[in-house]
Amino acid sequence: MSAALRFPSTRGRAPAATLSAAMAAGLAPDGGLYVPRQLPALAPADFDPHGSLAGTAATLLAPFFAGDPLAAELPAICAEALDFPVPLRALPYRDAQVLELFHGPTAAFKDAGARFLAACLRRLPRADERPLTILVATSGDTGAAVGAAFHRQPGVRVAILYPDGLVSPRQAHQLGCFGDNVQALRVAGRFDDCQRMVKAALNDAGLQRDVPLSSANSISLGRLLPQMSYYAHAALAFWRERGEPLHFIVPTGNLGNALACLWVRAMGLPVGDIRLACNANATLPAFFAGGDYAPREAVATLANAMDVGAPSNFERLRWTFGGDDTALRCALRAESVDDATIRHTIATHACEHGEVFCPHTAAAVHLLDRLRERGDTRPWAAVATAHPAKFEQVVEPLVARPVPVPPALAAMLQRPATAGPLAATDAALKHWLREPPPA
Repeated sequence: MSAALRFPSTRGRAPAATLSAAMAAGLAPDGGLYVPRQLPALAPADFDPHGSLAGTAATLLAPFFAGDPLAAELPAICAEALDFPVPLRALPYRDAQVLELFHGPTAAFKDAGARFLAACLRRLPRADERPLTILVATSGDTGAAVGAAFHRQPGVRVAILYPDGLVSPRQAHQLGCFGDNVQALRVAGRFDDCQRMVKAALNDAGLQRDVPLSSANSISLGRLLPQMSYYAHAALAFWRERGEPLHFIVPTGNLGNALACLWVRAMGLPVGDIRLACNANATLPAFFAGGDYAPREAVATLANAMDVGAPSNFERLRWTFGGDDTALRCALRAESVDDATIRHTIATHACEHGEVFCPHTAAAVHLLDRLRERGDTRPWAAVATAHPAKFEQVVEPLVARPVPVPPALAAMLQRPATAGPLAATDAALKHWLREPPPA
């Protein structure tokens, strides 16, 4: 067995962990995020030109799993988790593509990472016979993906925290429709409160002794690494066909999906420029415009899954560039798109091109439109992160027709759903974890 790649914390005050240990823990003991000691290098020739998404993922992630107990299981994990299509589809104007990531069981890109993490944790032995509690803070889509991935998995319970009233009705229904070992908690606050509460619980050594905990947010390497696979798969296919890199516009809130794209490029694969499409939460656009990184209180928008004022993965982003903010600003750009522009983009593209986008995807498509207006003729792909049917109250009035509901989402919406109330305090979550109400 080759030497295992080690994963230190972004804060440098915790021992480096194996990949399995890092995935099981979620957050490093010093409060930082686990990162590889170095990003491995790969080339297009390393990949099967006729391979599936799962095959691309197995090749891409093999260096991260080298020497780990899960290494031999990696192909099976990828095949189990990444068994749905992620088509790169041409849009009806020159050299514009959309990378559709919403064909998984909960109709959002989060399915790739959640299913991969669940498949990994299911294969890891645990000395502790008590159930492992998976904590997840969600601004809309993560919670449903994690709930579906871990539903009825033995030895695991899931607690999903979401901001009450700040997700779409269909998202809320998804979050509460599982039952059994999955509990949804509607928090009287914003997503950043949910995220803070989860991190506080994971960082509480006394609580961890009483209640074994892990995380399924994008702070988990088990979520982040598989998200790299669809960028690699799309970029490699485009490279083989055209002989040039594909450029990506990624809707982003907590930065996990964007970071996955960036890491694929940093490993040497043919990804071109990367633009970040944000909503009115302007923490990242303000930083990339030259300001200090300054987390702020999140504001509610139509693109609610991106309503993040303090993106967790910014620590990993800075690590990727060795803490050099100048280099980071040269490598990425971020722009805000307000609700009025999101509405206009959805309505215009439905009318003129017959394309229907969710609010998050529409933010990316607007940036694509602006690039074309400025004369940028390079091949760009807007990343479609969720199916528009999850946001029918926003989308359908703008496109003047019903949006068909994917079968898996329709099945979830037919189940009864329930969510328990929770105050937006660290103490409230810790109390709930120690003494959860009866199901």
